[in-house]
Amino acid sequence: MEITLREIGVVHTENSVDEIRSHEPRKNSVLEVYSEFEPALDGLEGFSHIFVIGYLHKLRPEQIGPLKVRPKGLLRFGFTLEELPLVGVFALDSPTRPNPIGLSLVELKERNGRNLLVSGLDYFDGTPILDLKPYQSSYRADNFSLPDWHSRLLKRAGCV
Repeated sequence: MEITLREIGVVHTENSVDEIRSHEPRKNSVLEVYSEFEPALDGLEGFSHIFVIGYLHKLRPEQIGPLKVRPKGLLRFGFTLEELPLVGVFALDSPTRPNPIGLSLVELKERNGRNLLVSGLDYFDGTPILDLKPYQSSYRADNFSLPDWHSRLLKRAGCV
């Protein structure tokens, strides 16, 4: 089966690659939705948050396909690579995936025609947007659990 996706827009951001990778608070970004898709934005105003599904166009070839990696995002907390477990990519929020598709939950600040001002986006400038979906209360998980390996690493990092 062949799957074909069309981009519906593009990300514009002044955030540098280092700022995006640092997981620190980011500057606002603009989602430019292409004019042919502008009618699909009607009714989006009033949602405080939206999911942005993007095509991770800047991944290196070796980042597409591996099924197991180490959670390198934890390196910023002082871990060494050897201390991090090798786990499946579906257990991580890592850009390394079988398919270069990203999901980001952002705050929708305002709509100006076909441009959406958002905050909290972790995509690079020029990232193609594949879809947008509004955040709804039914998506909330009040009772959730984390695997032991993840909880232990977060505790050691001082995040819990």
